[in-house]
Amino acid sequence: MNIRSVISSVSRIVVVFGALMLAPAAISLMFGEGDWAAFLLSSAITAAAGVTGVLLSAPKDNRRIGNREGIAITTLGWTACALFGALPFILAGSLSTPADAVFETMSGLTTTGATVLMDVEAQSHAILFWRSFLHWLGGMGIVVLSIALLPGLQIGGSQLFRAEVPGPLPDRLEPRIRETAKRLWGIYILLTVAQTVLLRVFGMSLFDAATHAFGTVATGGFSTANKSLEAWNSPAIDMIVTVFMFLAGINFTLHYRALRGNFKPIQKDDELKTYAGIVLAAIALISLDLLAHSRYSLGNTLRHSSFQVVSLITTTGFTTINYDIWPPLSRAILLILMFIGGCGGSTAGAIKVVRVNVLAKHSIRELKRAVYPRRVTVIRLNGKAVPEEVSSAVLAFVILYLSVFLLSTLAMSAMGLDLMSAVGSVAATLGNIGPGFGLVGPTCNYSAVPAIGKWLLSFCMLVGRLEVYTVLSLFVPGFWRKP
Repeated sequence: MNIRSVISSVSRIVVVFGALMLAPAAISLMFGEGDWAAFLLSSAITAAAGVTGVLLSAPKDNRRIGNREGIAITTLGWTACALFGALPFILAGSLSTPADAVFETMSGLTTTGATVLMDVEAQSHAILFWRSFLHWLGGMGIVVLSIALLPGLQIGGSQLFRAEVPGPLPDRLEPRIRETAKRLWGIYILLTVAQTVLLRVFGMSLFDAATHAFGTVATGGFSTANKSLEAWNSPAIDMIVTVFMFLAGINFTLHYRALRGNFKPIQKDDELKTYAGIVLAAIALISLDLLAHSRYSLGNTLRHSSFQVVSLITTTGFTTINYDIWPPLSRAILLILMFIGGCGGSTAGAIKVVRVNVLAKHSIRELKRAVYPRRVTVIRLNGKAVPEEVSSAVLAFVILYLSVFLLSTLAMSAMGLDLMSAVGSVAATLGNIGPGFGLVGPTCNYSAVPAIGKWLLSFCMLVGRLEVYTVLSLFVPGFWRKP
């Protein structure tokens, strides 16, 4: 393990992050509010810490960043940004405790959307912008952004890319990893601008349109209103957000192919077909359940069911209604969607559809083997054979994911949360969703969770966003030893 390279690379990421804090400072000045100083001071502290780290840890050699270094840089880089990103909340007086401030920042960066703020609408424009901007930075990834901006991170960039980009098989769009990072951010910006324009046209202010676009394309969920999108009560806005949430849940490689006019990979993509099929099936089942057990009209039933299904499967977490009072079947379906998540290579969290696909085909293969022991069956995705090591990695991922979920749920229950609230809080943070059920449902927040619970849920957010392996690998004996 090249510790000096790890510290140097993390410090460079921190410098970039410190510079980005100037954006909400500018927003504060634009709206004539006084917390620009809090962001300016936070930016100076963060950048100074990063520069100091770079100067004190200049690597003695030019060895490439290996797999272990990539994992350490990614995990520690995200952790450092969550800690420094909490400074504006404390200095501006929005949040008073480190547990609350780090929780809010980690929730933003990991695109979770869980909040401890009691009154969102009472916050300044700069704070609201910072929360949504954290979503936007974390959606595509702060390490991917740093690779695109910093030449010094090109060495070993593939290891960093692999450690941060969601999904078992991250795709390169270009031979050079830095060019891939630039292409991904280009698509990301294009979707953000397009949604901002549409939301502005259909009634949102430019500020609200931009912040909600940040939260949608990043599948984050922070809103500028206490009631989320329910505050606008606009079918047109709900439809726009639903469409862009669905698009954000698709592998960004397919967006890139589509923009280049290459639609064959999209038509043949098994994961996309499964993703669309799950969404349509869930909407149909919930709509039938609501029509049978509620007083919604057909139009409102389709509107709210489609919005909440897409919001939760993409782990965005926006709400247009209190789904916690829906019939048991509908809530059960939504809970299952929280575990499935969007496509690999998207900004969505949770297990991912591609893993669900592989796991399902693996299970079917084992059933066939029980009946026909000598039969050779190959797992295929998009017409290509899936290597056995990938199948094994998917199975191990799901086991680790569920293990973290179960252990964290037990811990939250031990802190006094009722079962539904404990399950909902862990499922919502580990899956990077935001609102859960019970005490942390769509009309509530996480302020009532004990401080130690907030630290645990912040850890769950990081584990979920960095795909379990990246974080848990740091605790493997011998990880930090020199080769």
